[in-house]
Amino acid sequence: MTAKTPKSANGLTGLFVRNVVHSGRTGADKYGDQHGLILRVLPSGSKQWIWRGTVGGKRVDLGLGGYPYVTLAEARQKAFEHRRTARAGEDPRLARRASPKFEEAAETVIAIHRQSWRPGGKSEGQWRASLRDYAMPRLGAKGVDEITTADVMDVLLPIWSSKPETARRVRQRIGAIMKWAVAQGYRESNPAGDAIGSALPRHGTGRRHFRALPHGEVGAALEAIRASRAWPATKLAFEFLVLTAARSGEVRHAMWKEMDLGAETWTVPGDRMKSGRTHRVPLTSRAIDVLGEARRRSGGDGLVFPSPTNRVLSASTLSKLLRENGVAAVPHGFRTSFRVWCGDTGVAREVAEAALAHVVRDKVEAAYARGTLFARRREVMERWARYLSEPVCTDAEFNGA
Repeated sequence: MTAKTPKSANGLTGLFVRNVVHSGRTGADKYGDQHGLILRVLPSGSKQWIWRGTVGGKRVDLGLGGYPYVTLAEARQKAFEHRRTARAGEDPRLARRASPKFEEAAETVIAIHRQSWRPGGKSEGQWRASLRDYAMPRLGAKGVDEITTADVMDVLLPIWSSKPETARRVRQRIGAIMKWAVAQGYRESNPAGDAIGSALPRHGTGRRHFRALPHGEVGAALEAIRASRAWPATKLAFEFLVLTAARSGEVRHAMWKEMDLGAETWTVPGDRMKSGRTHRVPLTSRAIDVLGEARRRSGGDGLVFPSPTNRVLSASTLSKLLRENGVAAVPHGFRTSFRVWCGDTGVAREVAEAALAHVVRDKVEAAYARGTLFARRREVMERWARYLSEPVCTDAEFNGA
């Protein structure tokens, strides 16, 4: 059913603007107000303000921003000012505030998003790096009102097939900046939106997974790393990562104050967890041994696994360690190895997921399994540690030769 403009002496009402939805017909629904103000409701559900007037004998449509970022009262005031300017024989397009450059708009949008990003996380750095490397050379010096779909295509096409995940994220970030520009009234549409999605070629492959070893090869990988000539703290950090099935960042930033050796527990604070929640990790006897060796080297204060310069190990350090020692996996892949081992050895799903600190998406299941299953996880982690220390059986031994 098509929504109708309320009969009001003043045109649209705030209640109507807030509640109106698209009618389902092709194209946008349009509702008129005072001073040439029009509310456009798009099939996507977004709502945009347009001023329609006559300038130099020609009809002109100017975007005034999107709702709710621009309220009815604000849009009405802008429309009044545009009509007054047009009646004075001037062009309201020239009177509008200057459009910011893309690079300036990017800084504003990053500042807005920063409030929701985890302190010390990677989000801001990843935004800046991807925009710097791919978007800024083409778009940085352009006003946000000047950027076209063709400009965005020029940014994405060189990496769309060779770096699909990077291209997808660059498109999302450009789109976020353009949506902000629409909301602020600098432009009427998002050039990184649906239209460009139809123009770009489809990716032929699905999302790539982290490279991981079969769990039967993890023990041999540990032996290879122990025998290497790498920095001792780096080798200990890698073994600790495997034993605890933790993420690289959780291990590299681990502090001695988080370790309770008496209770054999590592408490990772929520601001370092992907879920944002504190996570308790049971420490196996071998993990305690690793910490003992780390304490002898670091003194038991500050970082558990410091770099040679006594700083946090870089994100690439563990990956480089594996690559240089012929281990065909990435650090995160050892969580996969652990999870597959759990499945192959009959570990209950809820225990395996809790050990990996995965958030349960199903609300009913989450309510049922809201406990940490800590005692059962400790037993599983001990079994995992024993499994990793077992000698590898060669093909000849397996076949009874």
